[in-house]
Amino acid sequence: MANLINVERVSVGYGTRTLLDGVSLGIDEGEAIGVVGRNGDGKTTLLQILTETRPPDSGRVTHTSGTSVGYLHQADDFAAEATIRDVIVGGRPDHIWAAEAETRAVVTHLLSEVSLDQTVDDLSGGERRRVALAAVLLAGHDVLVLDEPTNHLDVEVIGWLAGHLAGKRTQSIVVVSHDRWFLDAVCTKTWEVHDGTVDAYDGGYAEYVLARAERSRIAAGTESRRQNLMRKELAWLRRGPPARTSKPRFRIQAANDLIANEPPARDSLSLQRFATARLGKDVFDLHRVDLELGGKTLLDKLDWSIGPGARIGLVGVNGTGKSSILKLLVGEMPPTSGTVKRGQTLSIGYLSQALAELNPDERVLDAVESKKRLTEVAGGREVSTSTLLEDFGFTGDKLTTRLGDLSGGERRRLQFLRLLLDEPNVLLLDEPTNDLDIDTLTVIEDYLDGWPGTLIVVTHDRYFLERVTDVTYALTGGGRCDLLPGGIEQYLEGRIAAESAAPAKTADRSESASARERRTGKELSRIESQLGKLDSRIATLHSTMADAAADHVKAAALNDELRDLTARKESLEEEWLELADG
Repeated sequence: MANLINVERVSVGYGTRTLLDGVSLGIDEGEAIGVVGRNGDGKTTLLQILTETRPPDSGRVTHTSGTSVGYLHQADDFAAEATIRDVIVGGRPDHIWAAEAETRAVVTHLLSEVSLDQTVDDLSGGERRRVALAAVLLAGHDVLVLDEPTNHLDVEVIGWLAGHLAGKRTQSIVVVSHDRWFLDAVCTKTWEVHDGTVDAYDGGYAEYVLARAERSRIAAGTESRRQNLMRKELAWLRRGPPARTSKPRFRIQAANDLIANEPPARDSLSLQRFATARLGKDVFDLHRVDLELGGKTLLDKLDWSIGPGARIGLVGVNGTGKSSILKLLVGEMPPTSGTVKRGQTLSIGYLSQALAELNPDERVLDAVESKKRLTEVAGGREVSTSTLLEDFGFTGDKLTTRLGDLSGGERRRLQFLRLLLDEPNVLLLDEPTNDLDIDTLTVIEDYLDGWPGTLIVVTHDRYFLERVTDVTYALTGGGRCDLLPGGIEQYLEGRIAAESAAPAKTADRSESASARERRTGKELSRIESQLGKLDSRIATLHSTMADAAADHVKAAALNDELRDLTARKESLEEEWLELADG
């Protein structure tokens, strides 16, 4: 395979930190590389080095002559007044670009809800992100460098994007993502960025977890909490149902040895008992609930009883009302009609998509300790705020950092940590994985494994949803909220079947219409042929009648025939008009 990008002894610093320290690596033709690591450890910096949008402090980056590199970064730089059509298809009209199968697929899946003639300045942040992704995918680059491409995509579109990228094995792909299912579906190699270095692992995310855990086992006689978390995740990956990872993995003995004594991630019966003790029998009871927003029906006569200890994942395409349902449950949005009954002992922790309003001048440690110094997180187990801070990546200088100086991911981590300090017995989480790195996600999953309460999660992160919830409900449109015993797989299969059925019905209607048109055309041709013959016969008859004007008997007979021919012609003309109008 040809080498397309080569990085030699590259170092990059930021302030007093060294993000990359003498890193050497390369990208070959056809490779699909997933990049993982904690927020702030240099993942985006590495992408900037690879794409030559940022020069290294030392070392060298070379691109093979003629190599085209497309870079989806966190901010877009669209030209002023540019339309979507200008950005993604160079302004070409629909009948030109729609003839290209790949262009048609990208536009259909990413931009079906917007007009290509809209200017990008009029779009929301999520829509602009989709436009930028579509433009990169359609530009025909040799190397795609994608920084969090699944942001603002629903689970269905993420599945399509994974399949689209996995099918491009002649194109090299480097992708930073916190979506572990996506990484596993797309990538054939994994780079872990940490402590100024980049460690390379063969395989996607699942194989990376195994290899990393195995390295830790060999390197240390006793395992730290972080290593235990890796082992727990490995056990879940290894033992989980096939639907939870698209590729069969872990057939080597080392994986089984690592998890031989690892218990299941959750003791569901114990958690159920704890939850019932904390919550009683009633949590949420929705009766004949209608919910309308902006003239759109989100819920239609919904009856839904949610009990203690329920762990529910809520999915659906964007705009079906997932966030609105969480607001309905927490009491921020009243139902249009019907009743929402809440248990008397509820203490609800609600993580919205918006970052919580915090004093930007407050320090991290003060913002946490001002709420509580000890908290109960699972079945009576108390942990200190210092332990929580360490688990969530706030150590050293980060403890005294101003909240206004934190990154979006760090503020999201702090928001979730503060939520845990309130010791809620109901958690409503709206896109909790936004801006979080994988290590932080595994910490959150570990806490949720032992958290005894009712959990409802809205997320497009398929891995996280399947990891922390037990049942899945889907908003399928028309006000429905359906239980899916088969989980995400059932949801995606249902979406594919619905989409296939719609064109099939259209095709059936089109085929029927075409058949009717063909039959109508034949009937019109038949009538026109008969009318032509009648006109010819009537003309001949008029000539014959003129010649027989002196023969009254013959003239009378010819006149009767003319009357019959004229009546027949009028009947055929009426029939022709009815067919033509139909």
